[in-house]
Amino acid sequence: MVGQIDDGTASEERPKKRSSLGLILIGAAIFVVAAVVSVLVFTGKSDPVVAAAPGQADTSAGQQAQTPADTGQAPGTVRLPGGGTAKLIRKELTADGTLPIPEGLDEATWWGAKLGADQGASLLSGHVNWKGKKGPFDELWRLKTGQQVDVVDTDGGKWVYKIGEVVTVHKTKLAEQSEKLFGPDGPHRLVLVTCGGEYVGGTDGYEDNRIVTASLVSRP
Repeated sequence: MVGQIDDGTASEERPKKRSSLGLILIGAAIFVVAAVVSVLVFTGKSDPVVAAAPGQADTSAGQQAQTPADTGQAPGTVRLPGGGTAKLIRKELTADGTLPIPEGLDEATWWGAKLGADQGASLLSGHVNWKGKKGPFDELWRLKTGQQVDVVDTDGGKWVYKIGEVVTVHKTKLAEQSEKLFGPDGPHRLVLVTCGGEYVGGTDGYEDNRIVTASLVSRP
């Protein structure tokens, strides 16, 4: 059902073909808001959670390779309840209000509020699969309310979020719900997004988006 709210107890939808995230966040509303508010994503301390641009040296590579003993998770990553982990990559909206997809299957695009912000969404989007291989965000199709999502910032600090809502939204309905789901107003929340449902090809790829919203439980 288009735009059906799934509380996590419904039967699993199992996307099988290649991912095409193509997440269009906005009509005009959020794009205007994003242009006038600070959307730099920080670790919650001092440094943005970003990776080096293509062709540039990744000065954080050594740090990424070291897993802090106190978290069991590499800095600058998100870990889902089933153990799937993705590296966080900073992205900005394009001129038409589209959030660029991550380049790697094991990466997640990050846009929006900083960790632990007073309000607004910290949005993470990733591939469900690519060329026959599942990505970490394939887990979103099996997550349930009450489960835990961990984000470790680039300083090694662990931010724990608890899932409060799991929904499936048809891509044609996403723009009209984008301000509620991804906007800078309302309580701070972590929002994870991927694709799925029926594969329709073209610019849409899959017809649906899976959206998981979680609230902050603990911080470093």
